[in-house]
Amino acid sequence: MRDEKGPLRLIVFDCDGTLVDSQQNIIAKMTAAFAELGLPRPDPDAIRALIGLSLESTMRALVPGLGDGDVARLVAGYKQQFFADRDAEASSEPLFPHADTVLRQLVAAGYLLGVATGKSRRGLDAVLGGHNLKNIFVTRQTADGHPGKPHPSMLYQAMAEVGVEAGNTLMLGDTSFDMAMAVNAGVHPLGVGWGYHSVAALHDAGARVVLDDFRELVSYVSAQWPAA
Repeated sequence: MRDEKGPLRLIVFDCDGTLVDSQQNIIAKMTAAFAELGLPRPDPDAIRALIGLSLESTMRALVPGLGDGDVARLVAGYKQQFFADRDAEASSEPLFPHADTVLRQLVAAGYLLGVATGKSRRGLDAVLGGHNLKNIFVTRQTADGHPGKPHPSMLYQAMAEVGVEAGNTLMLGDTSFDMAMAVNAGVHPLGVGWGYHSVAALHDAGARVVLDDFRELVSYVSAQWPAA
């Protein structure tokens, strides 16, 4: 158990590809949004590679040169796909193996947990509520109120909300966008190998270590912060 008089330690998690396996849900909804506007359906691998970015950045990357109006309509159409089935994200985005157990172990050990995600607040709440994890995270940062990754805004706000310095903050994510955001914010970048970007891409973006299994996180943070 962390000494309550010692420094706070914050672990911030990405959501899609780190906490939950959301790729099939995201690809299906993205494909439907393009089809509704009569646009060519994007390649699933291209969508997967962009998971974690803001919706606007994703649409522009999928269709370079797309006008602002079409971008806005695609973003609205994608969101509407989820609003039509409010439980879709919770029911079709399973937690990765051992995530629930590890999260609760970390909380019991005295660590503060947060989320920084490209999801909307509504989407994140649906996922966390569906997995009974809302009370696990003391700070939740979403795309609604921040620039997209790799801008460090979400991490800055998370640290400010809980009063933790960058030196005592760790960012856990599965994409190069997460690692670049961590580097930009001056926090410790830690990659995971079970998500949507390659291990090489994570290292290239700044990850010092890439975990192979969720259970490795407990021993890793204990070694990183031996006084916790």
